[in-house]
Amino acid sequence: MNKILSYSIIFCISMSFSSCEFMFGTRHNDEVNDIFEQGKIDPNLAPQSVGYVPILPIWDGFQNPVDVFVGYDEMVYVVDDNGLHILDLKGQLHRTIKIPGATDVIQDRRIHTYVIGKATVEIFSQIEELTAIYHLKNTATASGPEYVDTLIHPFCDASRKIIPFRNEDREVEFTGLAILADNTLYVSRKGPVYEPASSARPDNTVLFFNPDGENISYAKGLNPVTPNLKSSIGISALASFVSPPQKLYGVSNSHDFILCQAEQDQTIEFRVLWIREYSDPDAGIQYAENAELLVMDPTKADGFLYEANKFKNPQDVFIAPDQTGYIFVVDSETDRFYQFTNKGLEGVPPPPNTSYVKNIPVSFGEEGMGLFQFDDPMGVCYFKKMIYIADKNNNRIVRYRLNTDLE
Repeated sequence: MNKILSYSIIFCISMSFSSCEFMFGTRHNDEVNDIFEQGKIDPNLAPQSVGYVPILPIWDGFQNPVDVFVGYDEMVYVVDDNGLHILDLKGQLHRTIKIPGATDVIQDRRIHTYVIGKATVEIFSQIEELTAIYHLKNTATASGPEYVDTLIHPFCDASRKIIPFRNEDREVEFTGLAILADNTLYVSRKGPVYEPASSARPDNTVLFFNPDGENISYAKGLNPVTPNLKSSIGISALASFVSPPQKLYGVSNSHDFILCQAEQDQTIEFRVLWIREYSDPDAGIQYAENAELLVMDPTKADGFLYEANKFKNPQDVFIAPDQTGYIFVVDSETDRFYQFTNKGLEGVPPPPNTSYVKNIPVSFGEEGMGLFQFDDPMGVCYFKKMIYIADKNNNRIVRYRLNTDLE
């Protein structure tokens, strides 16, 4: 009996040295190691104590995801080649809605959902596929979804009521969506036509729709041709100062917005622009540049939103609705995620009781498949201190949180 016990003890000791990885796992883990590599984003100063940490697991199984949005119903909306996917905050798929050519999604405060896609229509006995916005409700309920309306270019543009369909309309695209506090919908579009003498609005502009889907105006004053601080050339994304979660009080009433310009055939020095609404005594409501962002103080930050040629191909922008007011941008050419304050300073303010006085850089990214790498990031959103990024060519949604916000 003692001999058997001795053999058992020897066997257990042997297993503890030779097979502990098999029995209990190993301390070596590529994903964990990648998380700790995050400190190398900027090894010079404070990013070793302040930076983004990936939240696992990664949500995969998508087919070229190009946008992500957390709605007022606290469901996660993802658009990819297969349409609109609706998930809960744990990443569990709830429903998929087939929407052809889906590229962008947003939700208003009524819990109505808007998706940019393609609509098939017959014009002059010919079938055409035109850019469109699908307006749905009850998207995440057991009884839904219900289609409310479809806004199709050029027929949804009030300035086109008496101007017939033209060949160039096939090239026009709706590219971005934003919501105001009163559920007004902002829609960016890009296209080839700008005729100063025409009563039709330029293709490169932002259209405004009321909650009933009626086109009520557009962003007068933007330059659709020449790059400057209030241009609207090849708009790829749009963001307002209103987004989830739902609030009874403290909702921004601002009509300002931020747009991205991704046109690659022109040299555009400032590709992400904050556009401000103002009232002109003669011309009425107009939209122009936010010149305050041109003040770039190197004693406060090392990077700036209005830094010349900062972006190469910005694909999405999002504005935090909380007290931080952070501005988030993803760029598909640099494969980076950028973060700025509402003063245009890159990074986050340093933590209390530190000697570092500048904003701490927390932007990151490069091409690849790692936890801090992307391959054509196309969409970004922010919800309750969590960043969500649609990483298109890696077919995934990745989530991050500042380590100072970890509970």
